[in-house]
This record gives sequence, C-alpha cells and structure tokens, in this order.
Amino acid sequence: MSIDELAMAVDELPLVDHHVHGALRDGVDRAGLEQHLTESDRPVPGWMTQFDSPLGFAVRRWCAPVLGLPPHAGAADYVARREELGVDEVTRRLLAASGVEHFLVETGYASGSLLSPAEMAPASGARVDEVVRLEAVLEDLARDGVGAAELPGRFPEVLAQRTVDAVGLKSIVAYRFGFDFDPGRPSRTEVVAAADRWLRSGGRVDDPVLLRFSLWTGVDRGLPLQLHAGYGDPDVELHRCDPLLLTRFIKLVEPHGVDLLLLHCYPYHRNAGYLAQAFPHVHFDVGLAVNHTGARSAAVVAESLELAPFAKVLFSSDACGPPELHHLGALLWRRAMRTALGERVAADDWSTSDAIRVARMVGRDNARRVYRLDQR
Repeated sequence: MSIDELAMAVDELPLVDHHVHGALRDGVDRAGLEQHLTESDRPVPGWMTQFDSPLGFAVRRWCAPVLGLPPHAGAADYVARREELGVDEVTRRLLAASGVEHFLVETGYASGSLLSPAEMAPASGARVDEVVRLEAVLEDLARDGVGAAELPGRFPEVLAQRTVDAVGLKSIVAYRFGFDFDPGRPSRTEVVAAADRWLRSGGRVDDPVLLRFSLWTGVDRGLPLQLHAGYGDPDVELHRCDPLLLTRFIKLVEPHGVDLLLLHCYPYHRNAGYLAQAFPHVHFDVGLAVNHTGARSAAVVAESLELAPFAKVLFSSDACGPPELHHLGALLWRRAMRTALGERVAADDWSTSDAIRVARMVGRDNARRVYRLDQR
C-alpha cells in the first residue's frame, strides 16, 4: 500500500460530524455571509472584509469550484454566484460535497434561522441525529413558568422527555461562566435559592449553581456530554476556558460512566489531548479551529494527534449557518489528515494500513462507538 492509497482512503471516508449545527434556512447578502465567517459578534469594520481571513481564503479556494467558479474566485463573483444559484442549491451542493454520512446536530443555538435535524437530512442526503443543549432546555422551562421550588424536580423530567431520541447532550458553561466553577453537585437548597434569583431577574442562565445543576442532571441522564472548550465568540473569557480547569469535574464524573467530549479546544488542544490520555471517559476534537485556521489547519490537526490515543480523537466541523462551513470542515480535515498521516508513513514510522485505520477511527468509528450510533 502507498501514500496514494492513503490519500484515496481519507478522501473517500464517509465521515461522522459529531458536533455541528444546521445550515442557513434563508439566503444572506454579502454582509450577512461575512458575519458568519468570524466568531466575533461585532459588525465587520467597513475598512476590511472577512474574505481576507484564513477562512475567507479557504472559501474562495475550495467552495468556489463546488459552485461552478474557478478556484480563488473573487469575493464579489463568489457572492453573486451564491445569489444566482439560490440558497437551496448552494446548500445541496456544499453539504453533498462534504462527504459526511452522519451529522449530529446541536439544536440549542439560533434554531429559528437554521435547518432543523429533520430538514438537514433531505438537504444533505445524510443521516441526522440531535444533540440537545442543557442550558436551552433549562431556559425553555423558565419560559414555561416553572417555579423555583419545582425546578430541581422538573428539569430532570423535562430533559428526559426532550432527549428521548437524542444521541448526546451539550453544555456551554464555558460561555456562561467558565470552567473555574465548583465541580461538586449542588444541593437542592442551593438550586432552589439560585433558581429564585434567576427567575426573578429573567434572561439567560449564567448562575454557576444552576449551570452545575444542569451539568450534573446531564450526567445523571447518561448520554455523552459535549462541553465547548477554548476558542469561541467574545462571550467567552478564553483564559477561563482551558479544559485543564475541568480536571476535578472530570474526576467526579468518572465513576458515573459518562463520556465527556471536549469540543474545539483551540488554543488548548494539547491540554485536551493530555486529558484524553489521562482519563478513559474523556475525548476531544479541534472542530471549530479547523475552519478558522484555513490553510494552517493541517498544523492544528497534527497537534491534536501528538499525545492522545487515537480512539479518543473525533472529527467535527462545528459548522453553523453557511453550508460552506460544513463542506470546509470536512475538506480541510481530510487535507490535514492526509498530510499528518502521510508524513508518518513516508518516514516509515507507520504502515499505510495503520494510517488508514487511524483515519477511520477519528473520522467515523470513534463517534459511532461513543454515541452508540450502531445501536439506533
């Protein structure tokens, strides 16, 4: 077997994208598209364009040909071609080009503007399952008028109902507070007091007691639990999102037999690799960083393969909105894996067959095992 066989195997591998969001339901103009090419929630300054970014260059290089344009097409031509084809055709082409066979769609963010799991399936031709965000369920319960004294009993009931068909859970405690929280399970008295304060003030849930309560309720539910770590929008205080800060929580969860999946992790992906090596129930990916580092994504993916056992590393795109992100997440990951694994084979550190086996583990098999997808 040769390097060419490795490249072919990686390129043809049907992927499981274990953390992703829906594609945009409606079309967007250039300004709207550019706003989706950054994690910032601030307006793009008038003196610059997000097409002049690692992700913007990747869109023009790799997505333009899928839409019938030459590689490196200009930004104006690219946007005009999107508008000419229409949102449905753009979405169909780019999702199909990703080569993803199974999307695990997290539905807790901007659900009104994104395709639901039921809509993603026909749009992509792939199998789609749902990942439920803990904080969204808790906030829905508050909008339904739950009382503070009722909340500790009602939330586990509602979460169980909401996740009957879900394959996993997700928490954004990194956004709402950070990882430097007391890792222990809060008492009922603490939860009721925190709920009373929150329900009186309204708004999104960011009380550390309630966030801990939602995490431990998720652990009790028994589904794999995803935790956003590291890089994200300006809501995060990045120094408080290092997954090493979760070490005590990880240790407390271990006896419960629940898998924890650290998402994205950049620039702390090496720290996540250590945790995945040290604890049998910890897994990680570098999803969000792959798209946003563009041509340098090969280095990020290579660094994710430095320490952790390969059975603990998963593929995700964290694509949200423009289907360009779904396509690029897969394409850039494949390019990075070809490079990283090809170097090992070329140096005779690995056999080609072992390199192909690792690509299949990370791109597909690990997610199928962790989320028990073959049992559904």
